Amino acid sequence: MITLDNIKAKLAEAIKHSGLSQSEIARRLGVAHQQVSGYVCGKQMPALDTLANLCVILDLDANEILCVK
Repeated sequence: MITLDNIKAKLAEAIKHSGLSQSEIARRLGVAHQQVSGYVCGKQMPALDTLANLCVILDLDANEILCVK
């Protein structure tokens, strides 16, 4: 079963292993650094449009983040 905790963990892992700093990701997304930090800590989930843009920035398949694959 897919859970929000699984999705948060996948997203945090992808950000950590991206090779980009949280500040750089935030800049590219047009959000505050604290928001990206919240994604990594599992305290926040990005809005759907932000998640889509994050997948583009990190060159990720959204299905992997959403635990569909």
